[in-house]
Amino acid sequence: MSGSLSVVGLGPGGPGQQTAETAAVLAAADAVYGYTPYLARVPEVPGQARCASDNREEIERAGAALARAAAGARVVVVSGGDPGVFAMAAAVCEAVERGPAEWRALDVSILPGVTAMLAVAARVGAPLGHDFCALSLSDNLKPWPVVEQRLRAAAGAGFALALYNPASRARPWQLARALELLLEHLPASTPVVFGRAVGRAGERVSIVPLVKAPAEPADMSTLVLVGSPETRVVERPGRPALVYTPRTAQRDGA
Repeated sequence: MSGSLSVVGLGPGGPGQQTAETAAVLAAADAVYGYTPYLARVPEVPGQARCASDNREEIERAGAALARAAAGARVVVVSGGDPGVFAMAAAVCEAVERGPAEWRALDVSILPGVTAMLAVAARVGAPLGHDFCALSLSDNLKPWPVVEQRLRAAAGAGFALALYNPASRARPWQLARALELLLEHLPASTPVVFGRAVGRAGERVSIVPLVKAPAEPADMSTLVLVGSPETRVVERPGRPALVYTPRTAQRDGA
């Protein structure tokens, strides 16, 4: 029997935000590996092995999944959102590069999912309607000065920003520092969107100006979108405001 490994994205919330392709691969798997809260979102299948692990064990999880696939099993590794955005697809590729030759011979597929920045953006309009970039504020895998350097570069270039991993119990200060830094490059009125647990119980979405954003609560279930200088808020009486970044950018100096 020839084994295989698929890395799939579960989307940001409920099963309605998961692709049909991902659901089919999960249903046919012999074993499913993932971070415990993500694995809990996968429907149980009789006879299917479920292998949960901690959030900071990505390489170990990838290695265990690859070893099982090399032994002939159909294995799935799950990520929240999209597996290629700050998630398990890169960890699996890294493990393949470092691992034994037999892992390179495996059938490895990456199945996309709806990443958090797209789900949060859709709740409020089109804040990512023009050029944008995504940054993780976690300094677990890169130094904080690199985060600051990239924030300055992105804000100075006029990108809208999607900020992943904005805060945790171990990193309570970094989001406030990032927003303070962005205020040096962006108007105080720049719209900022906080989206927590979008598509799940406890969903909360708020829109605030950048100058007030540091007071907004955030955790690892929160995705923060920061507009560019051109991002606009369209107020609508009796309805939620729309936030969008126009598709046409002004010329430099205009």
